Amino acid sequence: MKKIASITPLIKGGGKLKKELGLFSVTVAGVGIILGAGIYALIGIAAGETGNTIWLSFLISAIVAAFTGLSYAELSSIFKGDAGEYDYINAGFGRKLAGFVSLLIIFTGVVSSAAVALGFAGYLSSLIAIRYLFAGIAIVMLMAFLNYWGIKESNKFNLTATTIEFLGLVIIILLGIKHFGSVDLFEMPNGFFGVLKTGALLFFAFMGFETIVKLSEEAKNPEKTIPKAIILSVVITAILYILVAISAVSILPVEQIAGSKSPLADVAAYSFGGTAFIILAIIALFSTSNTVLLTMLTTSRMVYGMAERKFLPKIFSKIHKKRGTPYVAVFAVGIVTVALTFFEDIGFVADLTTVLLFATFALINLVAIVLRYKKDEKRVFRMPLNIGKFPVLSLLGVITSLIMLVFSVINIL
Repeated sequence: MKKIASITPLIKGGGKLKKELGLFSVTVAGVGIILGAGIYALIGIAAGETGNTIWLSFLISAIVAAFTGLSYAELSSIFKGDAGEYDYINAGFGRKLAGFVSLLIIFTGVVSSAAVALGFAGYLSSLIAIRYLFAGIAIVMLMAFLNYWGIKESNKFNLTATTIEFLGLVIIILLGIKHFGSVDLFEMPNGFFGVLKTGALLFFAFMGFETIVKLSEEAKNPEKTIPKAIILSVVITAILYILVAISAVSILPVEQIAGSKSPLADVAAYSFGGTAFIILAIIALFSTSNTVLLTMLTTSRMVYGMAERKFLPKIFSKIHKKRGTPYVAVFAVGIVTVALTFFEDIGFVADLTTVLLFATFALINLVAIVLRYKKDEKRVFRMPLNIGKFPVLSLLGVITSLIMLVFSVINIL
């Protein structure tokens, strides 16, 4: 069987994206993308839907993410380019479907960046007198510039911000430990149906693990590094999310968490007053800005990768001679993200994102199944639980993604 050739994108003059990232950096990037997306921005909305059982919604989302993450891990060990899903679907179902889905993924990236930028705006507007929309636009522009400036500089900011946001979540967990057992964690105000609906919304909080594959061309030994980073990112964030959710509802009544634009800061303030609110709000600013940076970074790399494959205009594959970044793709993603912040409704934007995500993930899991039979080359990473060649976990990924897709549509309607 013919092996799939890796595509190393080149630019005029023989330039390449720089390979700067090891397992630690890629894992931190994955955790950094995931952590800021939902736990700081959406936990208030989710608490209003499912009450004290928000932790269960996070667990359900984590399981769905794990199934799909394993499919991504296996596929990323075969394909080495930044185009990610385009390469996977092209190998399984052809160029046209691959191009269509990839455009949806790019759109998902800019939509999610806008949603998290609005989360940033919510926290910043709770600290200083600034217009909500202006704050969202400003952080997109700032992170686009950092993205342009260089992958090494972006990585340094990511390492710093991820450490800060990680510590912020640990603070919430530590504050909540003494309150564990004070509320009924199985009380479902809207039944299990409500838990599933909220799980579909909160899947947005896990978004990011799939974008790790877009760093393949800037990662060292990507065939091993990328699969490990995907799995580690999902496990680490799932544990944090569940513990933070339990702590939050144990400290502050759900009614006060629900609908807050700065929910975790409110939780901290309930325990330690206004100073704690300011500290957690600042931490949340680092968290959400980091996710905006990394989501825009990985989305721009996919735009770049598709331009290299001549599915998008060649201009998007241009790399800055000095900075070594795909600057046209970077600023194009930034401009579209700014436009989407004008929606200003973070719940709607998050629901729209998850609809696109679940449709994509169902297809990616299906591709993982198909390529077990269509492409027989050796895989550096092979997911567990197989019946012969058939990957059982990918089938579960298809089923759970479709179920969550239905609930995401219900949320929008």
